[in-house]
Amino acid sequence: MSEIITNKLTGKTAAGNVTITSEGGSATMQLQQGVLKAWINLDGTGTIATLDSLNIASVTDDGSGAYINAFTNSFNNVNYGWNMSTMNNASTNKAFIAGLRVSTTPTASQLQTSIHQNETGSADRDFVCTSVFGDLA
Repeated sequence: MSEIITNKLTGKTAAGNVTITSEGGSATMQLQQGVLKAWINLDGTGTIATLDSLNIASVTDDGSGAYINAFTNSFNNVNYGWNMSTMNNASTNKAFIAGLRVSTTPTASQLQTSIHQNETGSADRDFVCTSVFGDLA
């Protein structure tokens, strides 16, 4: 098996254009399109705390179950994809809905999210994990 050791990959036709071939060999895609661009794992209860993150400059508590994730490096536009998951160590209620903060629109520099517990409204959680894919500016 061969090994490549490098600190940087640069495309031949354009610096950010590195193409990889699928496992079956019949499809190709640009490597940078499939790379996660930002993520955060935070404790959203009490005084919120970032447990670990990538490309997140800061997180702000924006009310019960609501968080603003500010990106270190902004996205090229607001057409990025994201997902969010959550859990609470002390709760027997397991039904949570994670989504965009009500009445907000994502921006290239931040994402506002919200957590709802069943039909009882917003709720803080011990673990809040958000991942973001898209094109960085």
